[in-house]
This record gives sequence, C-alpha cells and structure tokens, in this order.
Amino acid sequence: MKLNALMDNFGARKSIKRVGRGMASGYGKTAGRGHKGQKARSGSRKQKTFQGGQMPILRRFPKFGFTNPFAKTYVTINLGDIEKFIKAGKIDVKKEITMDSLLEAKIINRRLSGFKILAKGEIKSAINIIADKWSKTAEESITKAGGTIKSK
Repeated sequence: MKLNALMDNFGARKSIKRVGRGMASGYGKTAGRGHKGQKARSGSRKQKTFQGGQMPILRRFPKFGFTNPFAKTYVTINLGDIEKFIKAGKIDVKKEITMDSLLEAKIINRRLSGFKILAKGEIKSAINIIADKWSKTAEESITKAGGTIKSK
C-alpha cells in the first residue's frame, strides 16, 4: 500500500451542489429551479395532498363521528396473566395488588384512568385486589380461589 495510491470509496463523499454561483457552474441564473412558477419561488412547497387546484378528496368527503375528550381508558389485566406473574415472582401474594404495585413490578408501563380485571385464564392463588372495575366472572374466580376484590 502506498500513500499516493490511497483513495476513498467512489461516491462515499459526495460534494454538495452549489447553486447560484454563476453561469459556468451549470447551476447559475435560475439555480436549477426552471423558469417562473410556484416551485421557482422561495418558501414554496405544495402539500402532499395537493391535487392540481381541484378540491382535495379529504375536503370533499364529510367528517363523521366524535372523540370524547373526557373518555376514560382503563388498564386491563387478565387473571391468567396475574397467575403467571405470581409464579414468575413479580407479584407478591401477601400484598394487595393495585395499579401502583403493578407499576412498580413493571407489569404495566403507565397509569391510565383506572384499573380493570378480566376473567381470561385461571387463578389458583388467593389474592387481594384493589381495582376500579372487574367482570362478574373475574370476581367469581377470585372469591372461589379464596381471594377478595374491592374498589378504591
């Protein structure tokens, strides 16, 4: 290997296009923007939805529905998942299971409006849960296993 024979990968370092630096550069006068028109002006940018001046399809169709700004979203967890986390040692059976305890154990990643228990899966441990909502089947399964469930 010789120092005078060293070169970069061809095209690895591409020089920038210097526009508006005289006619000899090839990008003088209009600086590669063509002649006149909206795109030739500074600060112009067409929207992605621009359809040549006709009324865009997004504005032609009416809007439907409503998003309730006061809607409550609940963290849901199944009984089968709780049993799985108990076996894994993430949940202590002797302590009450709350949203805070699930956050500390990193079972859920954020606090929402409330905490809801669903009955999918099977629970064998006697657990004490403090939740905002639960299904009837979940309540029956918990009491059958010897646990309790109550609201805040």
